[in-house]
Amino acid sequence: MALTDLPLFQALKSKMQWHQVRQGVLSQNIAHSDTPGYGAKDLKAYSFRDHVERQTMPLQTVRTDSGHLTGAVSDSALGRGTEEVGFEITPSGNSVVLEEQMMKVTQNQMDYQAATTLYTKGLGLLRTALSKNA
Repeated sequence: MALTDLPLFQALKSKMQWHQVRQGVLSQNIAHSDTPGYGAKDLKAYSFRDHVERQTMPLQTVRTDSGHLTGAVSDSALGRGTEEVGFEITPSGNSVVLEEQMMKVTQNQMDYQAATTLYTKGLGLLRTALSKNA
Protein backbone atom coordinates (compact mmCIF):
# COMPACT_ATOMS: atom_id res chain seq x y z
CA MET A 1 0.00 0.00 0.00
CA ALA A 2 1.34 3.39 -0.99
CA LEU A 3 1.32 6.23 1.50
CA THR A 4 -1.06 8.17 -0.73
CA ASP A 5 -3.63 5.34 -0.47
CA LEU A 6 -4.32 6.14 3.18
CA PRO A 7 -7.89 7.38 3.77
CA LEU A 8 -6.73 10.84 4.89
CA PHE A 9 -4.80 11.39 1.68
CA GLN A 10 -7.66 10.02 -0.41
CA ALA A 11 -10.01 12.53 1.23
CA LEU A 12 -7.60 15.40 0.61
CA LYS A 13 -7.21 14.34 -3.04
CA SER A 14 -10.99 14.27 -3.38
CA LYS A 15 -11.24 17.74 -1.85
CA MET A 16 -8.59 19.10 -4.21
CA GLN A 17 -10.41 17.59 -7.21
CA TRP A 18 -13.65 19.21 -6.02
CA HIS A 19 -11.89 22.60 -5.87
CA GLN A 20 -10.56 22.09 -9.41
CA VAL A 21 -14.04 21.36 -10.75
CA ARG A 22 -15.48 24.32 -8.82
CA GLN A 23 -12.84 26.60 -10.31
CA GLY A 24 -14.09 25.60 -13.76
CA VAL A 25 -17.71 26.29 -12.83
CA LEU A 26 -16.85 29.70 -11.36
CA SER A 27 -14.79 30.63 -14.43
CA GLN A 28 -17.77 29.70 -16.65
CA ASN A 29 -19.93 32.05 -14.57
CA ILE A 30 -17.43 34.86 -15.12
CA ALA A 31 -17.14 34.08 -18.84
CA HIS A 32 -20.95 34.26 -19.19
CA SER A 33 -21.36 37.44 -17.16
CA ASP A 34 -22.75 39.27 -20.22
CA THR A 35 -24.84 36.40 -21.61
CA PRO A 36 -28.57 37.22 -21.47
CA GLY A 37 -30.56 34.80 -19.32
CA TYR A 38 -27.50 33.01 -17.89
CA GLY A 39 -27.86 31.96 -14.25
CA ALA A 40 -24.81 31.69 -12.01
CA LYS A 41 -24.00 28.11 -11.02
CA ASP A 42 -22.06 26.54 -8.19
CA LEU A 43 -21.27 23.06 -6.88
CA LYS A 44 -22.84 21.43 -3.87
CA ALA A 45 -20.58 22.13 -0.89
CA TYR A 46 -17.90 19.49 -0.34
CA SER A 47 -18.37 17.35 2.74
CA PHE A 48 -15.87 14.88 4.17
CA ARG A 49 -18.85 12.92 5.50
CA ASP A 50 -20.11 12.46 1.94
CA HIS A 51 -16.62 11.36 0.88
CA VAL A 52 -16.48 8.73 3.63
CA GLU A 53 -19.97 7.43 2.78
CA ARG A 54 -19.00 7.12 -0.90
CA GLN A 55 -15.89 5.14 0.07
CA THR A 56 -17.75 2.71 2.33
CA MET A 57 -20.79 2.24 0.11
CA PRO A 58 -19.95 2.91 -3.54
CA LEU A 59 -22.78 4.19 -5.68
CA GLN A 60 -24.01 1.57 -8.12
CA THR A 61 -26.57 1.79 -10.87
CA VAL A 62 -29.24 -0.88 -11.21
CA ARG A 63 -31.08 -1.76 -14.38
CA THR A 64 -34.69 -2.32 -13.32
CA ASP A 65 -36.21 -2.65 -16.78
CA SER A 66 -34.90 -4.08 -20.05
CA GLY A 67 -35.76 -0.78 -21.75
CA HIS A 68 -33.53 1.23 -19.40
CA LEU A 69 -30.03 2.21 -20.42
CA THR A 70 -27.03 1.26 -18.30
CA GLY A 71 -24.47 3.94 -17.63
CA ALA A 72 -22.89 6.34 -15.22
CA VAL A 73 -24.51 8.65 -12.70
CA SER A 74 -25.26 12.11 -14.10
CA ASP A 75 -23.79 15.33 -12.71
CA SER A 76 -27.22 16.43 -11.45
CA ALA A 77 -27.50 13.28 -9.34
CA LEU A 78 -24.18 14.13 -7.72
CA GLY A 79 -25.37 17.64 -6.84
CA ARG A 80 -23.19 19.36 -9.43
CA GLY A 81 -24.19 22.32 -11.50
CA THR A 82 -27.00 23.53 -9.29
CA GLU A 83 -28.38 26.93 -10.21
CA GLU A 84 -27.44 29.63 -7.76
CA VAL A 85 -29.88 32.27 -6.58
CA GLY A 86 -28.17 35.66 -6.65
CA PHE A 87 -29.20 38.96 -5.17
CA GLU A 88 -29.03 40.83 -8.45
CA ILE A 89 -30.57 39.99 -11.79
CA THR A 90 -29.98 42.27 -14.74
CA PRO A 91 -32.78 43.30 -17.11
CA SER A 92 -31.46 40.66 -19.56
CA GLY A 93 -32.06 37.97 -16.90
CA ASN A 94 -28.37 37.37 -16.12
CA SER A 95 -27.75 36.65 -12.43
CA VAL A 96 -23.92 36.70 -12.46
CA VAL A 97 -22.45 39.32 -10.12
CA LEU A 98 -18.74 39.61 -10.92
CA GLU A 99 -17.77 40.76 -7.43
CA GLU A 100 -19.42 37.70 -5.84
CA GLN A 101 -17.82 35.35 -8.37
CA MET A 102 -14.36 36.83 -7.85
CA MET A 103 -14.70 36.48 -4.08
CA LYS A 104 -15.70 32.84 -4.56
CA VAL A 105 -12.73 32.25 -6.87
CA THR A 106 -10.36 33.72 -4.29
CA GLN A 107 -11.87 31.65 -1.46
CA ASN A 108 -11.70 28.54 -3.63
CA GLN A 109 -8.01 29.16 -4.37
CA MET A 110 -7.21 29.66 -0.68
CA ASP A 111 -9.06 26.47 0.29
CA TYR A 112 -7.25 24.53 -2.45
CA GLN A 113 -3.89 25.83 -1.21
CA ALA A 114 -4.79 24.80 2.35
CA ALA A 115 -5.62 21.27 1.18
CA THR A 116 -2.39 20.98 -0.80
CA THR A 117 -0.40 22.22 2.19
CA LEU A 118 -2.05 19.63 4.46
CA TYR A 119 -1.34 16.92 1.89
CA THR A 120 2.32 17.93 1.53
CA LYS A 121 2.91 18.29 5.28
CA GLY A 122 1.21 14.96 5.98
CA LEU A 123 3.44 13.18 3.48
CA GLY A 124 6.48 14.89 4.96
CA LEU A 125 5.56 13.77 8.47
CA LEU A 126 5.06 10.18 7.35
CA ARG A 127 8.37 10.15 5.47
CA THR A 128 10.15 11.51 8.53
CA ALA A 129 8.52 8.91 10.76
CA LEU A 130 9.47 6.09 8.40
CA SER A 131 13.02 7.23 7.68
CA LYS A 132 15.98 5.38 9.17
CA ASN A 133 17.43 8.55 10.66
CA ALA A 134 14.42 9.29 12.84
